[in-house]
Amino acid sequence: MIPFVSIIIPCYNEQATISLLLSAICAQTYPLKNLEVVIADGRSTDQTRECIAKFQHSHPELLLRVIDNPQRHIPTGLNLAIRSSRGDYIIRLDAHSVPQADYVARCIDLLEAGKGDNVGGVWEIQPHSQPGEKPTWIARSIAAAAAHPLGVGDAFYRFGNQAREVDTAPFGSFKRSLFDRIGYFDETLLSNEDYEFNTRIRQSGGRVWLDPSIRSVYFARPNLLSLARQYLRYGYWKGRMLARYPQSLRWRQMAPPLFALSLAGLCLLSFSWSPAGWLFFAEIGLYLLTLLSASLKTASTRRDLSLLIGMPLAISVMHLCWGSALLWSLATLPFGSGSPSIKRNDSTSTPG
Repeated sequence: MIPFVSIIIPCYNEQATISLLLSAICAQTYPLKNLEVVIADGRSTDQTRECIAKFQHSHPELLLRVIDNPQRHIPTGLNLAIRSSRGDYIIRLDAHSVPQADYVARCIDLLEAGKGDNVGGVWEIQPHSQPGEKPTWIARSIAAAAAHPLGVGDAFYRFGNQAREVDTAPFGSFKRSLFDRIGYFDETLLSNEDYEFNTRIRQSGGRVWLDPSIRSVYFARPNLLSLARQYLRYGYWKGRMLARYPQSLRWRQMAPPLFALSLAGLCLLSFSWSPAGWLFFAEIGLYLLTLLSASLKTASTRRDLSLLIGMPLAISVMHLCWGSALLWSLATLPFGSGSPSIKRNDSTSTPG
């Protein structure tokens, strides 16, 4: 028998990309009669709901439901969608992603083959743009930075080319029974909820499996301001997650906070010790040379000279925002909320 699959999607103000995602789901090689889509919408204020309704009208063959997520938090939306779904398998997608045609089929095949408790794939990161418009130079630069090891370390889901066990994978796919075993997404983490969930999988003896044959397009942020907000949020909630699971820290996650801390320390120390000022500028100079070297190679490969300026800007925003927010998160930890809220799939649990 072909398993019934539920695709769950947290969503808020995604009118630019939601139709692309739904069209890609309709184009899946997996039988649509064995598929449902549950969108947890945070009561979007743009035309997202209208876009969904229009798509439903023109594609009645797709079983599609929209539920309210009044808190507008991603883990809350995910948990609401899981509880509202009825599939034997759950696949999480985001409203600004576009899965390739065999995405669902490959996920289910690998789950049934026992490759992992969470099976995911690789992002093909593309620049964000408005419908009918070309991406701006900074949008192209942000997309290039988000796919470069200097920007994201050893996050294999951004550039991996070999199937392997990993610490995390985006847009995961799971058996429903997994949520009975380890609980739902932690609703006290407003970001980094996927990494925390994957940590619990691995601590319970499970595996997170990444296969580069499973691919989806992911649209990067369109400008530096939205990129900064994204990475400030990522860094802050990463700090809260690390406070609970310090053993999950990876080397790639140490570099940005150490870099931000060294810059701040040398800058302050330079007021009382002049050599610290020279060290401060030497560190910045070496950092910029490293960024320019990486950007030159990428600009040459892609034949886009704007990357020489845009990639260093984007990567530095990613590093400094993520690193400083993580430090701030850990420094203010005694004043933050404490215990995690992990709901299990039983009759007494209610959405957080």
